[in-house]
Amino acid sequence: VFWSGWGLIAPVFAIFITDRIQDGSPLVVGVASSTYWILSSLLRVPFGSFLDGRSGEEDDYLFLVLGLFLAALVPFFLLLATLSWHVYLTEALRAVAMAMSLSGFAAIFTRHIDKEKEATEWGLDATFVGLGMGISGAVGGWAVQRFGFDFVLIAVGIFEICGALLLLLLKKEIG
Repeated sequence: VFWSGWGLIAPVFAIFITDRIQDGSPLVVGVASSTYWILSSLLRVPFGSFLDGRSGEEDDYLFLVLGLFLAALVPFFLLLATLSWHVYLTEALRAVAMAMSLSGFAAIFTRHIDKEKEATEWGLDATFVGLGMGISGAVGGWAVQRFGFDFVLIAVGIFEICGALLLLLLKKEIG
């Protein structure tokens, strides 16, 4: 659900930047993408190391859920963005949030993966993320064309919040 939300805007995010951001350009698109990928990549190891240094799964679960909730704020902040530095700031927030979330998710998922089914279960995870983003990408492109970016960004935020809320149902499973 969470990834399907981001899939609504991901394929047309560059268009959002060039159409809606006052100083938006292909360079701004590239720097925004770099901001996310470089920062999230650099944070994964320190966050993972921090989580590995603590026993139990409560901290992993906290990083997973808190990260998703923080990332869910990004589309709402993008509604207010008018300048490139606003986009860079939101991408930095998304990078920190996703590095937190993915570090927590990887720890929990790996601990609970069925022995001798590691490749299948990681494959199922990748398949569901890919299918969700693939389907929502087409829907998002259509929705932006029909209803505009504001509608889609609100939908992204709602999907992401719902995805994070679903994890609250799993709280009792985390030990």
